[in-house]
Amino acid sequence: MQIFESIKLALSSIIANKLRSSLTLLGITVGLFSIIIVMTAIGAIQQSFEDIFNSIGSNNFIVSKWPALQLGPHDRGRNHNRKNITVKEAEKLREITTLPVAVGVSVSRGGRTLKYNNIKTNPNVGIAGVNQDLFIARDLKIGEGRNLSKADYDYSRPTVVIGTDIAEKLFKNVSPIGQELKIDNFNFEVAGVFEKRGSIFGQSQDNFVAIPLGTFEKIFGTERSASIIVMCKNKELIDKTMDEVIGAMRKIRKVPSGAENDFEIVTNEQLIQQFNDLTKYFKLGAAVIAFIALLAAGIGIMNIMLVSVTERTREIGIRKAIGAKKKTILTQFVVEAISLSWLGGLIGIFLGVLGGNLVALQLGVAIVLPIEWIIIGLLLTTFVGVVFGVYPAVKASNLDPIEALRYE
Repeated sequence: MQIFESIKLALSSIIANKLRSSLTLLGITVGLFSIIIVMTAIGAIQQSFEDIFNSIGSNNFIVSKWPALQLGPHDRGRNHNRKNITVKEAEKLREITTLPVAVGVSVSRGGRTLKYNNIKTNPNVGIAGVNQDLFIARDLKIGEGRNLSKADYDYSRPTVVIGTDIAEKLFKNVSPIGQELKIDNFNFEVAGVFEKRGSIFGQSQDNFVAIPLGTFEKIFGTERSASIIVMCKNKELIDKTMDEVIGAMRKIRKVPSGAENDFEIVTNEQLIQQFNDLTKYFKLGAAVIAFIALLAAGIGIMNIMLVSVTERTREIGIRKAIGAKKKTILTQFVVEAISLSWLGGLIGIFLGVLGGNLVALQLGVAIVLPIEWIIIGLLLTTFVGVVFGVYPAVKASNLDPIEALRYE
């Protein structure tokens, strides 16, 4: 009952002194808002990136010419002279390794336009030349029609499996299976349609087509570097499989003994760690801003509570004269400080979550509710209220009742 009474007194004091209270609340609101909006936005972006990285698969890793993230000119300069990974090298890797379940190979080109009769796609379709293992390694499932056959690969046939975005755009009123579409003025027969995969980070995973590697090289040439995705038997064998693949790739590409690899091995854990390393600076910046704002807010709360003590000196004297203990007065003013802090904190948290998710929606990623940071925010507001409310509360509880009753 005493705590509820203290909260009612705190709210009545805030309402009675609107301008003073608003300026005090503004500091803690800005502090919590700054850290919650950043953490909410980063959390939403991080979740989308993790979805992308996890699409590699926990049993898989990628072999590529370039690192997944090149941080600054040093990395770009160090990797500038690397040779492309050729399809022949990738196929050789597939032949000489024994631990991988599948060695998927792909070469891609983006920004292409596909045409069926008089209907065209936007010029943003990805074309992937793939081998048979890529469907296994990437878990690409066929929703309609068939997969690319061994004969399609052996004879480099102009057959294609299309994503659902392509099927919906070009074949609205007809089944796409067996139809002919044009890719760069070359005719392709549609063999199948992939199952819908949805979008990640606002980007559709269904706006691409897959054709046999040999067919891709006939049309687009062999100058582009291949990407290799290796599927392991299980997660426990990933390190052993990685060692075998690294050794085989060094042998295939004739890397001298003692020299650095001229290719990259990328796992989803590495990608997630690199992304976390990038975002930690944004989190640190938000924490510094929040600390400064909360410190200013805490000083504001202490000042407003000291003013409140001064204004209510006679009231405190009356309460002590009729039997209120020091602990009762102390509790009252600490609870008032915490209530003031919580009011500003809740406003800041609400605006921060709302603002962070608005940023997420603008970037086309899923919204999140950062429960962990909401709890941290509430703990911070409680901490600020207690720390900066204790001194005024102690001062109030130590007032001499006789001197307080004389106060005008």
